[in-house]
Amino acid sequence: MRPIPSSESLTCEFKSDRKCLPDRDLIEAVVCMANGEGGEIYLGVEDDGRVTGLHQDHRFLDGLAALIANRTQPMLRVSVERLEVNGLAVARISVPKCGQPVATSDGLLKRRRLQANGQPECVPYLPHEFASRQASFGLLDVSAQAVAGALASDLDPIERARLRQFIERFNGDRALLELDDAQLDAALGLTVRTPAGYLPSLTGLLLIGNEASLRALVPTHEIAFQILEGEEVRFNEFSRAPLLRAFEWVETLFKPLNTEREFQSGLFRVPVPRLDQRAFREAIANAITHRDYALRGAVHVRLSGESLTISNPGGFVEGVTLNNLLVTEPRPRNPVLADALKRIGLVERTGRGVDLIYRGLLRYGRHVPDFSLSDSHSVVLSLSLAAADEAFLKVILEEEARGHKELPVDSLIVLAALREQRRASSEQLAAFVQKEPARITGTIEALVEAGLLQAHGAGRGRTYTLSPTLYGLLGEQTEYIQQVGFDRLQQEQLILGFIAQNGSIARKDVMRLCRLTTSQAYKLTKQLCEDGILEKQGFRKDSSYRKR
Repeated sequence: MRPIPSSESLTCEFKSDRKCLPDRDLIEAVVCMANGEGGEIYLGVEDDGRVTGLHQDHRFLDGLAALIANRTQPMLRVSVERLEVNGLAVARISVPKCGQPVATSDGLLKRRRLQANGQPECVPYLPHEFASRQASFGLLDVSAQAVAGALASDLDPIERARLRQFIERFNGDRALLELDDAQLDAALGLTVRTPAGYLPSLTGLLLIGNEASLRALVPTHEIAFQILEGEEVRFNEFSRAPLLRAFEWVETLFKPLNTEREFQSGLFRVPVPRLDQRAFREAIANAITHRDYALRGAVHVRLSGESLTISNPGGFVEGVTLNNLLVTEPRPRNPVLADALKRIGLVERTGRGVDLIYRGLLRYGRHVPDFSLSDSHSVVLSLSLAAADEAFLKVILEEEARGHKELPVDSLIVLAALREQRRASSEQLAAFVQKEPARITGTIEALVEAGLLQAHGAGRGRTYTLSPTLYGLLGEQTEYIQQVGFDRLQQEQLILGFIAQNGSIARKDVMRLCRLTTSQAYKLTKQLCEDGILEKQGFRKDSSYRKR
């Protein structure tokens, strides 16, 4: 197997060494990679992927690592590994992704990016880009910094009054209401102490700055609300108002669109909104909290057909990916702004707002929130506005009433996964919940005990489906029958295949082959005998089965 990739990418660079690559070019490539996503440089490989080998001056690999460390600022430590490809030596230089800007010792700063055609390139790394990168690594909180040119007069008393109203409306930290204006500003990080006195921070301008000052001093701040019908734009408005006023503006625009109906569940009538209000509020708040305020571009709230899409400039911060969104510790890009919104009550105080978003969709039987269109430049969240599954919601409400608490979000994700996949192992379900299989065993078994799931098989081959009771409540009995029928057919073929090779099969072999318990194997072989497919030989421990 070829030990190097076949082509270059954002994290893979080929460098020819036939004529001994100049040190300056090598260091530039390393710096460029470090200021990008990190990756690997293969020295001794042509741009087209042909291996031509290392020049003799570069065969001392420890010297290469030392050269890179001595010619970069701050000192960059890389690992260098020797590879053999068709008898030719190649140096694989593994370059870490760095949060702080890395320059050559000559002061050259470059970063690696993808062109529009998907090919990588090195471009100048400009000073205004430093803050965004440091913020994504948690090395700098831009929202805590004083805004250049901002004055205390840029804070609007009307917006500060609105902030106090938000604390009351959303049940925020009521101790804040006892503070005077200066104390409130200090407590929420709205002002920063400087040699010139207390001046507005980015958080302060965003929350209670007057709109004219925001436009002049934070030109990147903007929120757009759009309604699309097919390819036509029915509504397209932008706001640069302070965040709390802009939040009210978005809520006001969406409210008449968020229609609500009711259905009877026992003695109660249950409201069913087009989109859960808490999920909507949390999604908007997340977008304005985690956006990169160094980048131009609006937070877009876009209603189109049966989905609501919310996007913001700036990708996930370092350490957050599509595969750990549900379990990673909160890592806000703008910690002071995030903390202020928590204390105001606008966002979930534990920082686990993504759980509220998931719950707000899944308990109504809708699809999981979709972050799949997110990339390094933006986070894109799509929320389903499809009609709620009232039968499913009724089951959830009854289970929550029985347990006297909300069903955990992990349980909702497992149920949603099995409605989509029909059948899954604990390992597969763990991937949906983004946890280790051992950590969701309790969740799965609790759903089995509650009669919502049914287990099939034993050991590592154990799988799960929705229970026949739940399928019945959902009016989907045929889906359950299809699942069981598939099981039976598959098990029958496995047993007949074993008999064809060995002449007969014992019950212990049925258990091992079909991943069944003793009682399950007994019931299966008994049924196959009654159906005239197998016949039993011998008695008790000595019994076996052969094809009739």
